[in-house]
Amino acid sequence: MLKSFLPIPSDSDFSIHNLPLGIFSTEELSARAGMALGNQVIHLAALFEAGLLENQSSELKDALHAPVLNNLIALGPEVWKALRLRVQLLFSERSQSLWGNTRPDSVFVKQDSVQMHLPVAIGDYTDFYSSEYHAANVGAMFRDPQNPLLPNWKHIPVGYHGRSSSIVVSGTDFHRPYGQTKAPTSEIPSFGPSKQVDMELETGFIISRNTNQGSRIGVNEAEDFIFGMLLFNDWSARDLQSWEYVPLGPFLGKNFCSSVSPWLVSMEALKPFRVAMPEKQEPEVLNYIKQENRWTYDIHLEAEFELAHGQKEIITKTNQKYLYWSMNQQLAHHTVNGCPMRIGDLLASGTISGPDPDSLGCLLEITRRGQNPVSFKADGSTRNFMEDGDRITVRGYAEKDGIRVGFGEVTGKLLPPIAF
Repeated sequence: MLKSFLPIPSDSDFSIHNLPLGIFSTEELSARAGMALGNQVIHLAALFEAGLLENQSSELKDALHAPVLNNLIALGPEVWKALRLRVQLLFSERSQSLWGNTRPDSVFVKQDSVQMHLPVAIGDYTDFYSSEYHAANVGAMFRDPQNPLLPNWKHIPVGYHGRSSSIVVSGTDFHRPYGQTKAPTSEIPSFGPSKQVDMELETGFIISRNTNQGSRIGVNEAEDFIFGMLLFNDWSARDLQSWEYVPLGPFLGKNFCSSVSPWLVSMEALKPFRVAMPEKQEPEVLNYIKQENRWTYDIHLEAEFELAHGQKEIITKTNQKYLYWSMNQQLAHHTVNGCPMRIGDLLASGTISGPDPDSLGCLLEITRRGQNPVSFKADGSTRNFMEDGDRITVRGYAEKDGIRVGFGEVTGKLLPPIAF
């Protein structure tokens, strides 16, 4: 098994098998590309300047100094796959001879001393609705418990176009949103801050290639257009959402804030954790989204709810493998009408819920629309939805045969509404 000469805890998300990419800055350094290894950030531009990277092109130099990863992604898979393998070699055991006169600690920055930024410039963002358990649970609450899925759900990967301008990096707090709500007993809606702010535990993937308007991405080639994955929390105002979503879907209940983890885990690092999805989808899907050897990833996911006064509770443990629609199918359907993709575009999974009560991916499901509040064992506090000062943190990792590849976390705190 590959090992690093650095002391890295066995439960670290950032093993030498991972080496995710992100954008960091310090008081001395402007925002630029780094890789996570253990509790350190590898300063990639410093490796380049020391002559330790085999690729010494000006294009790579510029990409490593850029404040987003889009330029690096645009150089293509040969470049960024080779970069990851070279860094893996440099930091593996018995690699000291490769360093020459450069000290390895000269290219490190401690993670707790850096500021992390959005890893990519996200031009467009689409959120899918790809967990059957989640869709069925929500459908049973709002529609017919006997027929919770809408007629189209098992025929197409349902999704909506979100607002990329409100996507923020982990650690960015956000204010309670305003909007219209309508109580069941009222004849007209009222205006004010949302009373039902929720989280949605999701993953997302980043597009690696531009496509032209009118072109399509085939379901069996879609992975060639995916750079990597991150954690995603699609904050939701459920009371706003339930009043406004008919007939055109999510709007103010969804576009006030969405949070992403700062580290982008490559598809190469995730390959050992692929798992098969059911070979047959019932009813049978149309040919353009009929994927040979459907697969997803065995990624353990959890959400922790922290109250304003510090009490914490793990409120769900779920897994990426519970999705009904694969990333390939999502991307193939997204582009079948000729919709162009751009480097840095984000496609999110939708809430990932599992089959058990402790594997539900949002408070709407966990509390059954506020009827069964979450209880905090330490002091007996309860929550139906989030209150001002509450924080939710989502974590995720894959682990197999002693190898761990993780995403770190995505966290955010709900602040009081801004005075109107």
